[in-house]
Amino acid sequence: MKIYKALIGCCVGAALAWPLQAKTAERIMSLSLSDAITMARQNNYGVKAAKSRVDQAQARVDQTRQSYLPKVTLSETLVVTNDPGAALVFKLQQNIADPMKDFTAEALNNADIINDFNTSLQVMQPVYNADAAIGRSMALKARTGQELMALRTEESVGLQVSKVYYGLILARKNIEAVEQSIKTMQAHSNDAARGYRAGLLTKSDKLSTDVRLAELQEQKLLLHDEIKNGTDVLAVLLNLDAGVSIVPTGDFVVDDRLPDENEHYLPENRSDLKALDTFRQVAVSQEEMVHASRLPRLNAFVQTNLHSNDVFGGGSSWALGMNMQWNIYDGMATAGRIQEAKAQTREAMYNYEAAKSNSLAEVSRSLRSLKTAKARIAVARKSLEEAKVSLDFIGEQFKTGMAMTFELLMREQAYTYSKMRLNQASYDYCVSKSELDYYRGNGEAFLTEAE
Repeated sequence: MKIYKALIGCCVGAALAWPLQAKTAERIMSLSLSDAITMARQNNYGVKAAKSRVDQAQARVDQTRQSYLPKVTLSETLVVTNDPGAALVFKLQQNIADPMKDFTAEALNNADIINDFNTSLQVMQPVYNADAAIGRSMALKARTGQELMALRTEESVGLQVSKVYYGLILARKNIEAVEQSIKTMQAHSNDAARGYRAGLLTKSDKLSTDVRLAELQEQKLLLHDEIKNGTDVLAVLLNLDAGVSIVPTGDFVVDDRLPDENEHYLPENRSDLKALDTFRQVAVSQEEMVHASRLPRLNAFVQTNLHSNDVFGGGSSWALGMNMQWNIYDGMATAGRIQEAKAQTREAMYNYEAAKSNSLAEVSRSLRSLKTAKARIAVARKSLEEAKVSLDFIGEQFKTGMAMTFELLMREQAYTYSKMRLNQASYDYCVSKSELDYYRGNGEAFLTEAE
């Protein structure tokens, strides 16, 4: 029996200690918006993948150096043969030919087996290669385009972080509003209980306050889930451990002055539009390179050979020359590539023009949302003040039995709803401001606003 009681005590102790251990294991991280965006730009996998594409483009640029740098080839060849002609040539190349023995009819017709180790070193220097030179220029432009796309990826991740961050602030503010309403309704529920016991209120009125309290408790649970979900999303964006609990230190900031709708705006300043324009130039260079492939290629070369019966010995020779290659006709292959390159150039141009038109529409939409949110904030603040006055008045009336329960519930719901409307309008304003900066290409505006 003592052992049984001891086991029960251990189980109970472990059960009580588990929540404490779980809470201790959860790491809390307080972050400002600027810190969150900076961390995302450094750690986000999408940003890292975009930077990897920049590295790939740089590697392709390095590969194009072959258009002006020499190519050095070292080769070693072993031949074993008794072919009379080859045997005589190998002896001459190895400087071991004997005129008295090797040029007789017997030696020429019945050659001995000979080994030939040929060590060859060749240096090929491009002299004129028009399409390769254009290819290098194209690779440089493509690298610039990938750098701009990587910058746009950072801006996109920054926008996502801003939305999730503001979502956490919204959920926390709504929880504060709900908790305040729970506290208020708890007091009114106690008053209703006293009124019911005194016979001043019906049981239905008493239960109405309890139902409203249950609704608020349920709303609070859902808001806590929103915080957890937002924290998980933000942890993924920042590449943090799953057990980290992120606490935002920022708040909604509403500017006194709205951006001017007629403010000078150049969509070409956006990094993604610059990238699309660069890729359009790459497509033009691609077409030029295909045309240049029809021109002849000229290369200079120098070659030295070492022939020996053993490795690295015997006779040596060298040769210096020029090589010209001209593809006169390739069965319409080049003509087909030219047509393909022209179509790719048109596609790149259409993509750029479409993106530029969309950017103007996106700016207009976000600017309208920003103005509407600013107006909603003013309306919500006034509504909140009126709802507060109305709730306080009805609350005092309810305590003295001069107001009905349904009047109290209506005023409390209106007050809570007004607080959440104000929070939602503030959230929409901050998100619209971030979107406006994003669509206008103000990549550093996220960090400036957050600070």
